Amino acid sequence: MKIIQIKRKTQVEKRHTVKMGELTTKVTYIKKYLFGLPIKTLHKYRETYYGEVKDTKDCMLFI
Repeated sequence: MKIIQIKRKTQVEKRHTVKMGELTTKVTYIKKYLFGLPIKTLHKYRETYYGEVKDTKDCMLFI
């Protein structure tokens, strides 16, 4: 068993952008784990329909 691991997980979320409105997109989280427990999120990003990779700071989480 490894002490420190880095895992990538993709999940579908509803986001809201000013230009497009409500947007359902795949968001990928890169997290650091210590003994299998998540410690912190290193990076999160989303991929657009055109294949561009964008940071999630430009769109808000839609609840």
